[in-house]
Amino acid sequence: MTVTETEPADSSPLSAEGAETARLVREEIARRRISRQALADMARISLSTLEKALAGKRSFTLATLLRIEEALGVDLRAGRPAPAAAPVLGDVAPESMGAYARSAVAWLEGRYLTIRPSFGTPGGLFAYLTTVRWVPEKACLGFAESGRSDSRFEQAGHVSMPNLSGHIYLVTNEQGQYRLAILSRPTIDGQLFGILTTLEVGSGSQLVPAAAPLALRKLPEGEDPPLGLVTDAMPHFADYRAMLGRSTDGDFARLHLPC
Repeated sequence: MTVTETEPADSSPLSAEGAETARLVREEIARRRISRQALADMARISLSTLEKALAGKRSFTLATLLRIEEALGVDLRAGRPAPAAAPVLGDVAPESMGAYARSAVAWLEGRYLTIRPSFGTPGGLFAYLTTVRWVPEKACLGFAESGRSDSRFEQAGHVSMPNLSGHIYLVTNEQGQYRLAILSRPTIDGQLFGILTTLEVGSGSQLVPAAAPLALRKLPEGEDPPLGLVTDAMPHFADYRAMLGRSTDGDFARLHLPC
C-alpha cells in the first residue's frame, strides 16, 4: 500500500543534474537489491512518480528528492552520506522472496483472524489466528498459525511479496512439502482475500490435495475473536461467512470446476 504524493506535471527535458540524480537512484536500487516499488513505499511516493523520474520523463521535485534521500540514507545532490540510516544487511528480504525492505512491509505485521471452509463439517467454517512478523535471523517476514483446534496441523513459514504480481504469498516448506496461500494486498478495511492450497487428510493416512477460499482480517490490540469450528447455529457465523464470501464474490480468487 503506497502512500502517494501530489506533484505538478513536468514534461521538460531533464537537465544534466537531473539525469545524474536518476542514475544515482538507479545505482542505489541495484546496490541494495530492492525493487522500485519498495523504494516508492519507503519514500512515501507513488511508483508512477518514481518510474517517470528514472525514465527521464519528468524531473525530481525537491520534495520527492528529499523523501528518497531520507529513505536511502544518502545525499543524492552531493553524494555525501546523510544522517538517516540506510537499510543494512538483515533489513532486506532475499530476492527469491521479492527483495522487500523491512521498513516497506511493516504495515503487514500483526495478528489476523483467518477463515476458510471447514474440511470436516459440510457448510461449516474454520477460524484461527495467523501472526505475521519480521524474522531478523532470516531477514524476511514470517508467519505462524495459532488457535487451531487441530493444533498439530498449525503451519509456519515465510512471506514472499514479489513486485511482479502484487500479491502476498504465505509459504510453508517442510522437507520439500509445500503449502501455499496466495493473498491480495489489504483492502481499505484491512482485510486480505485469496486462496489456500494444502493437503487434506483423506482415508486412513492418505493426504489429498485441496484448495479453498481464504480470508484474513487484521485484529486491533486486545481483540480475541471466536476461533475453531463455526457452524450456522453460532451467532458469529453470518459475519464470518460474509467475510469469507468476499474472496470469490469480490473476484479476489477463482475456483474453476468442470461443467
